[in-house]
Amino acid sequence: MSPILVFGVIAGYFALLMAISHFTSKQADNNTFFTANRQSPWFLVAYGMVGATLSGVTFISVPGEVGNSNWTYLQFVMGNMVGYAVIALVLIPLFYKLKLISIYEYLKDRFGQNSYYAGASFFLISQTIGASFRLFLAALVLQIAFFDAFGIPFWVTVMITIALIWLYTYRGGIKTIVWTDTLQTTFLLLAVVISIWMITDHMELGFIDVLATIGNSEKSTIFDWNWRSNNAFFKSFLAGIFITIAMNGLDQNVMQKNLTCKNKGEAQKNIFWFSIVFFFSTVLFLALGVLLYKYAMDQGIAIPERTDDLYPLLALNHFGILAGVVFLLGITAAAFSSADSALTALTTSFCVDILDIQKKEKNQKKTRLMVHIGFTILMFLVIIAFNAVNDSSVVSAVFKVAGFTYGPLLGLFAYGLLTKNPVRDKWVPGVCILSPIISVILDFNSEAWLNGYQFGFEILLVNAAITMLGLFALYKSKADKILTE
Repeated sequence: MSPILVFGVIAGYFALLMAISHFTSKQADNNTFFTANRQSPWFLVAYGMVGATLSGVTFISVPGEVGNSNWTYLQFVMGNMVGYAVIALVLIPLFYKLKLISIYEYLKDRFGQNSYYAGASFFLISQTIGASFRLFLAALVLQIAFFDAFGIPFWVTVMITIALIWLYTYRGGIKTIVWTDTLQTTFLLLAVVISIWMITDHMELGFIDVLATIGNSEKSTIFDWNWRSNNAFFKSFLAGIFITIAMNGLDQNVMQKNLTCKNKGEAQKNIFWFSIVFFFSTVLFLALGVLLYKYAMDQGIAIPERTDDLYPLLALNHFGILAGVVFLLGITAAAFSSADSALTALTTSFCVDILDIQKKEKNQKKTRLMVHIGFTILMFLVIIAFNAVNDSSVVSAVFKVAGFTYGPLLGLFAYGLLTKNPVRDKWVPGVCILSPIISVILDFNSEAWLNGYQFGFEILLVNAAITMLGLFALYKSKADKILTE
């Protein structure tokens, strides 16, 4: 594709985002930035969340990962569906009842100030890493498609991408994102549909032939019953449940959008409808993965060493101009949808949880702006660092890291919801730090210590369980409470 055409596509898309930002940020204040004044239509939030959840990881890594692990990723997504039901039926009612801006305020009410800071801090770490991973993948494609042609280094690509995202979110915040996410979801899904259509057209396959090709392919195998395997069903399904609860229900990035709905009922409808669309969208991406490998094999195209590179390679060089343009729109949408909401959520959490901005009478807007800029710079640095060390599929890397960083969050909320026990609040941050360290040691030595067993995404559950055990050890009896008072 011509670099000029690529530039035109990206510039046109950004102009659309700026137009939406202009209309949604009129008379915006901190309340608009943090909660969208709780006036978002639930169906708009649900549709937009599909694009934000899919992100660049699903857009590129999931089709490519089909070559390594077939359709076993769908086991994980099946667990996701259960996790979303828990979010809708348990967490949404709780957060609306407490009228929270940041969901980590719950930890302050339940345990104390130190637990509150610990929960918010682990979110800030988790979201910074996760969002940076996702944006890295998208920036890599833009580098190949456009910036390499002009000899522009990768760090400049990342800087430009993040600067554009900051530019259209710094005023309207979450209100702008609710609307831009709908545009991004549309382009994401349109990209995968047109890619499938282009492949089937090149291979002269009808609809029934496509279904037969996918159904008969070894790469369409869903279930893995080998308990030692990283992709074993029970591991993937359980991990899908709890990673969804942790990375969606206990994540300010996702929940901030849910909490912009008018009331609890609309937020619950949003979750249920979103989860259904998300499931079928993932099936579509997996189907694309099978067809990508089939097409490459039939055309004698060498499979890239990094599976993440397969879809970009074919879309930009073999499917024609239309598919290439739509692919670029899709990956640009993926880049912006994952990073814009993350940047807003990080800013919200730091302002509300760490700085307690609501109690400050002066310079609230200036403080929020400086925090927003600070996290923009931090994400840039993390992406550059990740580019220097990455050697694996990003879809695996994101969820693996999440198992270590979201574990303490899951443990804190689970302990708070499942028990009524008070804890010695000042020691909670220590437990939250120690838990991931123990989990990393277990993960590193699992094959030697556990008869060949390898941890997959379920390391999250181990991490959360260790956190809960630590909290039980910090049980504060009534006598302790009287003495400390």
